[in-house]
Amino acid sequence: MHDLRRQALESGKTVSRKARSKNGSPAPSRPNSAPSSRATSRSRAVSRAGSDEEENGNLSDETSFSTNSIDELLNGDASDPITDAWRADLADRIQELIDRKRSSVQGREKCLAIYVRTLTSQYAEEDIRGKESELVPAFLKSIKAETSERETILAMKALAMTVVTSPSDLIYEAVASPLKRVISDSHSIASKAAAVHCLGTCTFFGGASDDEILDNMAYILEIVASDGGFIDAQDEPAPVVAALEEWGALSTLMEDLAGESEEAAEYFVDQLSSNDPAVQIAAGENIALLYEKSYRSLTEDDGPADLGENDIISDPDGIPGVPKLIKNYDPYRRTDILKDTLSDLAKLNTRRISKKEQKSLRTNFADILDSVEYPTHGPRYQNAIDHETGKRYGSRMTVRIHKEGVMRIDRWWKLHRLQALRRVLQSGFVTHYERNPVVFESLP
Repeated sequence: MHDLRRQALESGKTVSRKARSKNGSPAPSRPNSAPSSRATSRSRAVSRAGSDEEENGNLSDETSFSTNSIDELLNGDASDPITDAWRADLADRIQELIDRKRSSVQGREKCLAIYVRTLTSQYAEEDIRGKESELVPAFLKSIKAETSERETILAMKALAMTVVTSPSDLIYEAVASPLKRVISDSHSIASKAAAVHCLGTCTFFGGASDDEILDNMAYILEIVASDGGFIDAQDEPAPVVAALEEWGALSTLMEDLAGESEEAAEYFVDQLSSNDPAVQIAAGENIALLYEKSYRSLTEDDGPADLGENDIISDPDGIPGVPKLIKNYDPYRRTDILKDTLSDLAKLNTRRISKKEQKSLRTNFADILDSVEYPTHGPRYQNAIDHETGKRYGSRMTVRIHKEGVMRIDRWWKLHRLQALRRVLQSGFVTHYERNPVVFESLP
């Protein structure tokens, strides 16, 4: 099994089993690399109530692509109420971004921050409609120049918010190459990770074809396979986590992953031995998704002569009415060994990581193991009987939509899309889920 060594955890690195076997001990940590774990992202958050940083637009929603923990993600919207004055202010900021005349780095950072903050908390499709052709080139100027890390990341967050608010089939073609240059060539690890997330969002909503989606899935899988070395970020957790997360989100767009599953699963299983819990969890969630996508419900059209005994899975609880599943393809050829690894992670007991991280690993990998064993069991599946209905509770992961509304996340593909949207929308997720048809239709 994996070894969560104290030295590796303190370095903040992600080192897979394969990389350790090739390179021996990991190299020392880069002093300025950004933290990537969901658990650590919370410490970077800044209070929004009357701080000096709010005046300067220095808010965590604007530069973060993190979802914190799943439990925090599920607790709904925390956005602040804003008066209608935002429309006039947004119009001014749009004009300022497009003009860029005599602007300073600090001025652009503040303007981008206000733009992102407004599009996060408000559904502003009408306000930016028709301006995308001028806004996107303005964002790309900041992204290509990389004058400051903050301006670069803010511009990528602004680009992501723009494409989620007002999708266009033309955006992906315009932004793919510049974003990949940042991923490959930037000296900032934080910028690389943000560019991976932005590329994923623009691929999802920006008009990429199926072939382009698969190409980008293969591209970011190289980041995972090389532990970041493919983009000159060897053993840095942030870009690896970003690549794992965006691969999972993009894969939900594909009907069939038979041609990609085996290779991808090999790399994800390898990352289960990483020293970084965020890397392990993101890899595990992708494994669960691969198993979910490799099965379908058995129908009357499936002739028994065409099916092997091991290709059909019945509900392990024997619940009446639950359909049998038929395996379309093998998501991973060493499922027996994988189950042992997942079981060990679900029972992990060590003092080398925090109690919060240990609890998160146990909870997530108990879910992932359950889904590998029976792929219709989604996240947070519970076998307990509801005495009112006489049926098992099943997947009990829900998202609160204000006080009364509830959205059930009972499949792994739904969780991946929820996380992808929440990374971009942050505290404005509920606002966009209610008002933005693009977001609503992404989570039917």
